[in-house]
Amino acid sequence: MDFDQKTTAGVFIAIIALGTVGMITSGMMLTESVLMMVTPSMIVFGLVMLVLGVKHGEYRATN
Repeated sequence: MDFDQKTTAGVFIAIIALGTVGMITSGMMLTESVLMMVTPSMIVFGLVMLVLGVKHGEYRATN
């Protein structure tokens, strides 16, 4: 499966947006809390996992 930078960014944004909308509509937390605390932490975690996944893919491709 080939992902270019544009596709990867689109999927990343869609997953974060889906998680944010789900948290807001569930009513478990205040909207301000979701937007100020949860969404930024989802973005940081997602970026860390993306970097690790890319590096692991590079390692697997060379070995």
